[in-house]
Amino acid sequence: MNIEAVRALEPTFCRAPSAHNTQPWTLTYRDDHVEIGWEPDRALPVSDSGARDLMMSLGAFVESCLIACADSGLAIAFESDPADRRIGRLVAAPVTYETPYSSDDLHRRTTHRGRYRPGPLSKTLRSRLTGIANAAHAELRFLPCDAASSLVRQADRHLFSTPPVVRELRDWLRLTPHHPRYRRDGLTAAALGLTRFESRGLRVALTGYPVLRPLGLPRLLAAQTRFDDDGELFVLIADPADPIEAGRVLLRIWLELSRHDHTTHPLSQIIDCPATRADLGDLLGIADPDSMLHIARAGRPATLPAPSFRRPAGGFPAN
Repeated sequence: MNIEAVRALEPTFCRAPSAHNTQPWTLTYRDDHVEIGWEPDRALPVSDSGARDLMMSLGAFVESCLIACADSGLAIAFESDPADRRIGRLVAAPVTYETPYSSDDLHRRTTHRGRYRPGPLSKTLRSRLTGIANAAHAELRFLPCDAASSLVRQADRHLFSTPPVVRELRDWLRLTPHHPRYRRDGLTAAALGLTRFESRGLRVALTGYPVLRPLGLPRLLAAQTRFDDDGELFVLIADPADPIEAGRVLLRIWLELSRHDHTTHPLSQIIDCPATRADLGDLLGIADPDSMLHIARAGRPATLPAPSFRRPAGGFPAN
């Protein structure tokens, strides 16, 4: 394996998505392989207590690595080898990874929590996304946004009513450019689709959270969630015992959406809240609600998406 050639692709690898933009992955360079793991202080032990989003983000990172290597002509494969803070390794392969996607696709993909153009996904795009999921023994279900709007509000009230979850969220918010990690990780006001006034209001609300929570702050914050009713959601249904593979599939779905000038707005709070997860399962006729591993709004953005920042590459150790 050409270790230095792989290392040079780190900035592209790290365009992978992660919950709260925590970027939890690590790369450890050995003589003949590269280990993929994660940093515990970049996990979300409260809101992601089962590590579903952590493992899915690592799966998306694996897929990013394979796509970027293939696009550069490097024959690299992933071998699962789970251990403490490690999921596996990149190793030399006889042929390059077969994928229709490129490094340009990885850099172009983004999430968008702002306004969307109205309307559902086209039948052609739905079919393409469904085919990607089915090829990996997963499933996609679609539903109109207006059928889930009450679930979004209820899940947001649950989120903002849970002090440990709010504290964890606050740790990853970068609501002012003066934040010391504003250009490294986390969720900026622009990435959240907030105006300057909304950003200032959220900062004030979270600062006064202990006092304001009993006075109805969670309901007020939930009511401010930007969610267009005229659109479409997709739900990824896959084996909950293999979230890494689900993360790889999910990235392919996102990249296909991006190729059609679509973005996504993740709504994981719906499946993080037990009540709304059960209601969503009933709505979709899903026998095992735990198999719903991701839910997001997808469509064409009505405003320019804000790119999320990434921590500088080159900080991963050798040997």
